[in-house]
Amino acid sequence: MAVSFLRHEVSDLCLGKPALRSLSISATVADAVEALRTSEDNFISVWDCNHHSKSLAGDQCRCVGKVCMVDVICYLSKDDNLSSPSAALKAPVSEILTKIPGIVMHVDPSCSLLQAIDLILQGNQNLVVPIQTRLSGTSRRKQFPKSTNYMTTTTNHNGQEFCWLTQEDVIRFLLSSIGVFSPMPALSIDSFGIINTTDILAINYHSPASSAVQLITQSLEQQTSVAVVDIDDVLIGEISPFTLACCDESVAAAIATLSCGELMAYIDCGGPPEHLIKIVMERLKERKLQGALENYSSATNASANSVSSSSSSSSDEESSGSLNSTKLRSAGRFSRSNSYSARMVRRSEAIVCHPKSSLVAVMIQAIAHRVNYVWVIEDDYNLVGIVTFSGMLEVFREHLETMI
Repeated sequence: MAVSFLRHEVSDLCLGKPALRSLSISATVADAVEALRTSEDNFISVWDCNHHSKSLAGDQCRCVGKVCMVDVICYLSKDDNLSSPSAALKAPVSEILTKIPGIVMHVDPSCSLLQAIDLILQGNQNLVVPIQTRLSGTSRRKQFPKSTNYMTTTTNHNGQEFCWLTQEDVIRFLLSSIGVFSPMPALSIDSFGIINTTDILAINYHSPASSAVQLITQSLEQQTSVAVVDIDDVLIGEISPFTLACCDESVAAAIATLSCGELMAYIDCGGPPEHLIKIVMERLKERKLQGALENYSSATNASANSVSSSSSSSSDEESSGSLNSTKLRSAGRFSRSNSYSARMVRRSEAIVCHPKSSLVAVMIQAIAHRVNYVWVIEDDYNLVGIVTFSGMLEVFREHLETMI
């Protein structure tokens, strides 16, 4: 069984994965926002090629990065962009791409599982893999109607579709064959030394949320989160990129005006309470950020109107009180019908485990909550550290080495 497991290639992990939706490097930040609003994935891939040119071969199109709503929110949270958000949205999408090289990497379908794990441990977050079924001419014509322009997302790169593999995909695959590694997965996480106790991103509950922007950016790059703690380092909650990715760009105004504690309540799965929406507006007025105020008012009103419109076509038994409540919960979140329901919306409550938790239990916990990490705490909720998919993969990689 161990020998056959080692023969797996990345193509085995790609079965059933959807083709990547992508955006041209020549698109704008506003184009990225629109693409993310209609996507069922938190990320949109960014490509450097002319998708509508017949002169380029498929392999000349390269994925150069990825963007999510967190990139947009952090970008709009900058002082200059708060003053003129409309101008900021006209900037090229390259403005919000991470400058860290190797975030995405193209690999062949025949790349081995071991090689894929090594690449991920080297810092490659997304492995871009060609899907081994080329589109027919008819499919290509369907993909590119004459009215299509460069700003529209596409899954077709001159006749070739791609998917990508993430840390979560590999962990899920390992979990599906967890018996191969017995009894190792039943051991505690502290026995493997994978609890990171030094490089923790944390901020005080009462600190301005604006002071957490750099930490949020770092957590996105590291695929972790920002712990929110009190003065005694007791874990209260978190500001997670996985939660922010389910919000819309108007959250930038909340980050600029609220405390970390208030922001946690604002981005919670129930949506922002009415009093926090009023606080954001009042503080934007105090700071004379007229452009940000206009955009924020427009976004919150659009969210409420969208919910009102969709609610009117549903049950007649819904009371006006519950409708008003739904309007408020919608502000700052995607107001979508079908695609929104497919997206998992998380709470700001932190996902935690204990040092003696087993490796397999923590794997299941992280996957169940669709995160790449789990916070480690003591019984009194004092923060010990964090366990990541990357640390787990190191353990499995060492074990796989003994199976060769």
